[in-house]
Amino acid sequence: MTPVVAATGAGVARLDLGGGDTWQVEIAAHGTGISCVARDPRDPDFLVGGGRGTGVWESSDGGGNWERVDFPHEDVFSVAVSGADGAIYAGCEPSMLFVNRDRGGEWTELASLREIPSAPTWSFPPRPWTSHVRWIAPSPHDSHLLVGIELGGVMRSEDGGATWSDHRPGAQPDCHSLAWHPSTPGRAYEAGGGGAAWSFDGGATWKAADAGRDRHYTWAVAVDPQEPDCWFVSASTGPYAAHGRGSAEAIVYRWRGSGPWEPLAGGLPQPLDEMPYALAFADGLLLAGLADGRIYASRDSGDSWEHVPLSGESPERILAFA
Repeated sequence: MTPVVAATGAGVARLDLGGGDTWQVEIAAHGTGISCVARDPRDPDFLVGGGRGTGVWESSDGGGNWERVDFPHEDVFSVAVSGADGAIYAGCEPSMLFVNRDRGGEWTELASLREIPSAPTWSFPPRPWTSHVRWIAPSPHDSHLLVGIELGGVMRSEDGGATWSDHRPGAQPDCHSLAWHPSTPGRAYEAGGGGAAWSFDGGATWKAADAGRDRHYTWAVAVDPQEPDCWFVSASTGPYAAHGRGSAEAIVYRWRGSGPWEPLAGGLPQPLDEMPYALAFADGLLLAGLADGRIYASRDSGDSWEHVPLSGESPERILAFA
């Protein structure tokens, strides 16, 4: 199995799922501040990470060793690698998007993103004078690209970021995460501060998916790679619960078919006292990574869960999986 890499906000944790009941953990990239991470779908050994104040980092050996690359901005909030053409993307605060279409080559700003009509209104409430590119989602099928602005909405490009259309109808304006289905073209998913939404037309329009949840501050999103109508979000009662010092009051939900959302238990505490910042599928496992470094895994798409015992230096927190 390919080790799962998790961004911790200080560096990365490499999680070896092949070690039996206990997963082996290796903490790497100490002091890099990596808080977002992405893997090249075509080359699992290549990863890119971003840090707030530390720029962009790359690994060519599956996350064991990392090198800071020459990047024009320090505050990086999101990274992605396109499975369609290998382009590497990095999003910043204030909201700017850069692309590198040749590993080791120069980074170019996709400046037309900042020319979108709504751009002057983008504002992140804790720092209302600015905003950031919270998520970057290149389509695995074509040149479509979705970008989530916190707080500003979901922006869409049909040409890899050369030109853009403004916030898409029906999408959540406070975007936290985005995903595409790996084998169903046109199917996209969003978790946002006011709820969740999904798209059936490549992100052009979005439909709310909120029935069945009593928590609407959604954060992470994951999609069953075998079922485009089965997806997952983590949700809390609000931003203060999700990110504060008290209980997160968080639940992981599953949507199947036409819904509604189902709160998942089966070994997963309800509610969770720490926010599940990361959800992902890896080698058939659905993983939930929490703000205190705990990891839960499900082998049956959320019906039952196990707390994963870790051997080695445990991560302090999990912010994203790759």
